[in-house]
Amino acid sequence: MAAQETAVQTSVSRWKKFLREVRAELKKVSWPNKKELLSYTGIVFVSVVVVGALIWIIDTAFTEALKGLIK
Repeated sequence: MAAQETAVQTSVSRWKKFLREVRAELKKVSWPNKKELLSYTGIVFVSVVVVGALIWIIDTAFTEALKGLIK
């Protein structure tokens, strides 16, 4: 019973240490300001749209090619 309580305490203390370290690391992060965040978000949005359009075009081309082969 005592060994089990010690194991639980060890586990809890390890979690507390982990969370303290995570908090310390997050304080070191260089977070983007609002202007940078909006810029990066726009870049990601445009990239997703472009890649999605390319995939749609390729998918449509393959679909039409396969339809032509089947007929």
